[in-house]
Amino acid sequence: MKRIVIVAGARPNFVKVAPLIRAIEKRPDASYQLIYAGRADDPTLEPSLFDDLQMPHPTHFLGVDSTSLNEITSRVMAQFDAFLDHQSADVVIVVDDLASTMAAAIVTKKRGLKLAHLVAGTRSFDMQMPKEVNRLVIDALSDYLFTAGVRSNSVATREQAEGSNTYMVGNILLDTLRFNLSRFSKPSFDVSAHEYILFTLNRKALLADKDKLAQLLTAIAQGANGTPVIAPLRGRAATVVAQLADSLNVPIVCQPPQPYLQFGWLVANAKGIITDSGNVAEEATFNSVPCITLNSYTEHQETVTIGSNVLVGEDPQRLEEETRKMVEGNWKKCALPDRWDGRTAERIVQIIVND
Repeated sequence: MKRIVIVAGARPNFVKVAPLIRAIEKRPDASYQLIYAGRADDPTLEPSLFDDLQMPHPTHFLGVDSTSLNEITSRVMAQFDAFLDHQSADVVIVVDDLASTMAAAIVTKKRGLKLAHLVAGTRSFDMQMPKEVNRLVIDALSDYLFTAGVRSNSVATREQAEGSNTYMVGNILLDTLRFNLSRFSKPSFDVSAHEYILFTLNRKALLADKDKLAQLLTAIAQGANGTPVIAPLRGRAATVVAQLADSLNVPIVCQPPQPYLQFGWLVANAKGIITDSGNVAEEATFNSVPCITLNSYTEHQETVTIGSNVLVGEDPQRLEEETRKMVEGNWKKCALPDRWDGRTAERIVQIIVND
């Protein structure tokens, strides 16, 4: 029996964890425990999340709640180490590139346990980004590097002394999308399919630069040319965007953050999407929905080379031009990248259990 511990550090991780749990539950030769780095009453974990994803709640909460990356790292290390004092594990799976992910990875290797990284090999090549440091550390420590695409696979293989532990398993986000596609439901507010632009924003640096953000919001409104722009934002992003939209008198309509199934509907039925989220860009590619990313790079380059994504950085003129193309239907053709077939979790569990 292979004993697997899965560590999630933030709400988006659960979208990638859900198919792993389904794949493990189908096997008589594997068991799992799901650990969340945060608190049981974390406000970002809306009550419907686990029902929407059709997955169990975490079996254990580390209870770490902080905005300081160094404090998160130290506290998660201490709490996860204490958890492993009383629990047996053969493999620990960590997700993405958070401070909590890196902390759990360090503890895992200090204890001599096998470490698996999902999603490995993603790089911005910007060492000023804390997440880039996290990625390098986690990948360097990992025994299994599970990558989502060809570019990530080549990065992970090149950086490892041996390539035998690097596996291009595909994009696990697509496992969840395919599983839930027929369950997506229209939000409660007034919205018509294919008649709106979806806007999401989360990057702290952009939220802090209000002059730049004001230029970008103005560019979106001008490019949209009357097409409704819906922004289901949470936390500080909701406050900042709502205030700027009001002061600029631009028609960007902020809505409350949506549950997973309702947000999935908004992504699948949008005329186009403007975002700073790699995950949202991946969902857009899956749904063949035009997507503009407010960044000069993406960790998942296949969304640009094969998919529906376009990078505009923080250039207001380029953003307005691409938004106008989006509204006019003048967008590039796209296809699904390799192994976006909904079987990523099965491949991962097969590799771990059979090793």
